[in-house]
Amino acid sequence: MSARQTVRVELGARSYDVMVGEGALESAALHLAGLCPNGRAFLIADRIALAHHRDRLMATLEAAQVRPEIIEIEGGEGAKNWTRLQQVTEALLEHNIERNEPVIAFGGGTIGDLAGFAAAIVKRGTRFIQIPTTLLAQVDSSVGGKTGINTAQGKNLAGAFHQPALVIADTGFLLSLPRRELAAGYAEIVKAGLIGDRALYERLEEAGSQALSLPYLTGFIAASVQFKADIVAEDEREAGRRALLNLGHTFGHAFEAEAVPGTLVHGEAVAAGMVLALRYSERIGTAPEGSAARVARHLREAGLPTGPRALPGGPYSAERLVERMDGDKKNSGGAITLILSRGLGEAYIRPGADRDDLTAFLREELHDR
Repeated sequence: MSARQTVRVELGARSYDVMVGEGALESAALHLAGLCPNGRAFLIADRIALAHHRDRLMATLEAAQVRPEIIEIEGGEGAKNWTRLQQVTEALLEHNIERNEPVIAFGGGTIGDLAGFAAAIVKRGTRFIQIPTTLLAQVDSSVGGKTGINTAQGKNLAGAFHQPALVIADTGFLLSLPRRELAAGYAEIVKAGLIGDRALYERLEEAGSQALSLPYLTGFIAASVQFKADIVAEDEREAGRRALLNLGHTFGHAFEAEAVPGTLVHGEAVAAGMVLALRYSERIGTAPEGSAARVARHLREAGLPTGPRALPGGPYSAERLVERMDGDKKNSGGAITLILSRGLGEAYIRPGADRDDLTAFLREELHDR
């Protein structure tokens, strides 16, 4: 259990802090003042998040002597499209945003992705600040500089790398989240442990049902962010090791692309995707037997689905899922790249997956799980 912590993402001149914990928003007032030299910022905010936290957010901006120009939008994956991107960028330009005036994303990961992409392209790049209000965004999408929107061809296929100048991950915002949203974010913390920090994963197992309580979450969020920060510092643009952060995502994104819109939460798809990655690793002989079952037990304890038949938004087709996986950003030379496992805390990149075997595997999983 931990109090507020600060994690540094080391990227030379573009390094920045991730402030984690309850009260991080108020602690960040001086930082916000320094990042708003003109006393003005552009707040792209999820309507629901802003309704919950407006008074607190405005009080902090006032303390920082920052006047926000507010652009409210509906959150969710529906926000990440060309039309909304055009609306946001034109709103920024109509207010004559200057390059040193920050765009502040306030809301979940979809708001951060959209606002960050707008900040990346308006006037060839403006300053950007993330204030994520969901656990999923605090541990994953707000850190690392990936921004973007969805297209008809799949998730996040148009975007840019644009690092924030500051991330404020205040766990107090999480108190207003439904349990389903908390669990969805927790999947990304588990992911960090499974990729390369077995000790973190074992601490999560030990915490059990208490892992989603705020006293524990601050430490787990900081550990997950530190793990991601180290990988991003080594491989900012996903040319190598950073691809490991997509454990569970190749399967998960395929399910999201096929699901009935609005029925499947990203973290749920990732949870099932991680278990599938471990099961497939066992199938091809790289992971010890029982690895997938162990992780599935822990994810179920957190309230997450662990198999494709448990995912909302179906039914799903193995053939269609593999077609979606064909369009994944990690692929090279026309072959599907998977992030698989040699055991807990030992993820690896496996290019050139056998499509026929992958299709057969998914058929079995859709039938049996």
